[in-house]
Amino acid sequence: MYFLTQTKNNISSLERKRLIGVSYRTAWLVKHKLMQIMFEQEQTTKLSGRVEADDAYFGGELEGGKGGRVSENKVPFIAAVQTNNERHPIYAVFSSVKGFSQEAVKQWASQRLVPGEVVAVFETG
Repeated sequence: MYFLTQTKNNISSLERKRLIGVSYRTAWLVKHKLMQIMFEQEQTTKLSGRVEADDAYFGGELEGGKGGRVSENKVPFIAAVQTNNERHPIYAVFSSVKGFSQEAVKQWASQRLVPGEVVAVFETG
């Protein structure tokens, strides 16, 4: 788990095999099981306390397509970070949303925030 979570760039299953002394198949299987556990854990994580959030788009302009926020190639998402009193990150969640309408953000908040929390939202542009 340490090598999976602490490396800046992902390491291959071959390198993981060498580091922990197991077969290639076992190194691959361990990585995928750990990633599945981390995914499932994140799906139930609710942020509380001091939370900072911002909206963003993932993707780029399609050749010959529209640019900016109206591009068909961009996926809207919300990035939120729970921090401690010294503003050091504790948890981060990145969730794709249908858009940034009040209803979509409200639905995101009900799934990702502990009820009654106050969120610092950062305006862009």
